[in-house]
Amino acid sequence: MIKKILIANRGEIAVRIIRTCKMLNISTVAVYSTADRDAYHVQIADESVCIGDAPSKNSYLNMNAILEAAKGTHADAIHPGFGFLSENSSFARKVEEEGIIFIGPNPDVIDRMGDKSNARASMIEAGVSVIPGSKECIKTKEDCVSMARTIGFPVIIKAASGGGGRGMRIVYEEKDCITAYEQARSEAAISFGDDSVYMEKYLVNPKHVEVQLLCDKHGHVLHLFERDCSMQRRNQKTVEEAPCDILSQEAKQRLYDDAIKAAKYVGYDSVGTIEFLVDHNQNHYFMEMNTRIQVEHTISEMITGIDLIRQQIRVAEGKQLEFTQEDIICNGHSIECRINAENVKANFAPVPGTVKTFHVPGGQGIRIESAVYAGYTIPPFYDSMILKLIVHAPNRLEAIKRMRIALEELLIEGVDTNIEFQYLLFHDPIFVSGRYDTASLANFIEEVKKNEFNI
Repeated sequence: MIKKILIANRGEIAVRIIRTCKMLNISTVAVYSTADRDAYHVQIADESVCIGDAPSKNSYLNMNAILEAAKGTHADAIHPGFGFLSENSSFARKVEEEGIIFIGPNPDVIDRMGDKSNARASMIEAGVSVIPGSKECIKTKEDCVSMARTIGFPVIIKAASGGGGRGMRIVYEEKDCITAYEQARSEAAISFGDDSVYMEKYLVNPKHVEVQLLCDKHGHVLHLFERDCSMQRRNQKTVEEAPCDILSQEAKQRLYDDAIKAAKYVGYDSVGTIEFLVDHNQNHYFMEMNTRIQVEHTISEMITGIDLIRQQIRVAEGKQLEFTQEDIICNGHSIECRINAENVKANFAPVPGTVKTFHVPGGQGIRIESAVYAGYTIPPFYDSMILKLIVHAPNRLEAIKRMRIALEELLIEGVDTNIEFQYLLFHDPIFVSGRYDTASLANFIEEVKKNEFNI
């Protein structure tokens, strides 16, 4: 049984993990950079350890500092959260070599599926539908241009490690290929400590639909239905919802079947997500697997009543899943809205600063995930997301209405946010119809600019 968990992360996901640990009577250790000394996750954990300076490479990406903190506090497990080292197989191995439990899949599976290039190869072997692309990571600029010519433009260059839209560039013409390749590698190295990239054919305006999986170390693989994550700006998700209402039941079942096939083929043994692109004919193509908990895991929890962090911990302890597929019921509809500290009018530029007023909505079907409080100073070194606003209702239209009301009540002063922008988005006819795709948010932003809405 795990008795103490070190959370190798920050922000709302660290807070989220600590809350479940408290429910399980597990002690927690927070790690923090010098910029996060006053962070909320540091305040609510049982213990805390400073692991380095503000830049991520000196703190949240510093494997040795994190391991020393775990050993020094006698933690018997490490939860990596999402981002940072969560999909780094070298880190997972180092954790296990120290006799500490890594709360995630085994390192070999991370190598196979966390590395997006290896994942493609595995899915081809498994018979899962994949997007045309490179079979291995691209090593040189010349290989990049040659591969793009072979696949045919447009193409997308993607970081082999990590996700969240970082280390990703769309290339429409050959003249932009080398610049995009170099930018993707540089961003991947900064974000994930790995500059490996691969290439795929870029599907124009698909839906981005993912299947939440829950697996154990005894061969059991279950799904928690699907999430529509198509509302994206520059490959960064802005709004997510579960389930995806416009897909037929037959299309959904094909997604579930392929997701389960993929997980079983690679021996997946933790919480994870298979991401697909779905075209206008509801054909799906494997895009990648996230070998970690995701930002939007909350909406899957809301429609199923299952605490995914609890399940991650139980599975890491070697326990079997508590239920079967038949026990998992999709109840109603849930939507998550990401609130960022950013200046919408300045092209969504991040805006660090001190939060003066912080008031969140409440009531039936409202859930808040945040590490922000009045008086907290948002540092400039990390992701600009400061709050996740989640709603749940019996159906999609009621969930949209509930989100509108919640956004009206949400009050954050002292820093610029995208609250008003999100409020406008939830009145957009394309979004309300559910028939939006990965290009819809960019189109909506252009409409907002053209009409000079007061945001």
